[in-house]
Amino acid sequence: MIVVIDYNLGNIKSVFRGFEKIKAPVKISSSSDDINKADGIVLPGVGAFKKAMENLDSLGLTGTIKKNIVSGKPYLGICLGLQILFSSSCEHGETAGLDIIKGKVKKFGAGLKIPHMGWNSVQYEEKTPVFKEVGNGSYFYFDHSYYVEPSEETVCATTIYGNEFT
Repeated sequence: MIVVIDYNLGNIKSVFRGFEKIKAPVKISSSSDDINKADGIVLPGVGAFKKAMENLDSLGLTGTIKKNIVSGKPYLGICLGLQILFSSSCEHGETAGLDIIKGKVKKFGAGLKIPHMGWNSVQYEEKTPVFKEVGNGSYFYFDHSYYVEPSEETVCATTIYGNEFT
């Protein structure tokens, strides 16, 4: 069973429907018990880092999510769901993240149109499960104003908008 975490933000229904379409067992939940019992967890993202962390904290999910990820349970963080894995973000003031990946979430620099919207070619060094059937240099659609900057070697793919980013 895959649990799509409902934290009152994000594109939860579209992610849920995507799993339904491929006939994967899936449910939407904000229950720590459901997350603990899940075979995999997904945190979709649309919204602000600070609000996401506040919502996860108020639902009592921060520790549950961190414990499950650290234990090795498969986790898919989409956009904001990836960003909260980092130590902190500068969005709406400095906000602590889950600190699973050391690094920061930063805003794109001056002179760039924000949000960054459009198709970018993504490059990766070696195959990872998520890219198993995706060709190196394939195009992905981006719609974001912030990017992650790891402080340690955890990068599996990059693209360029102003500068190279994860």
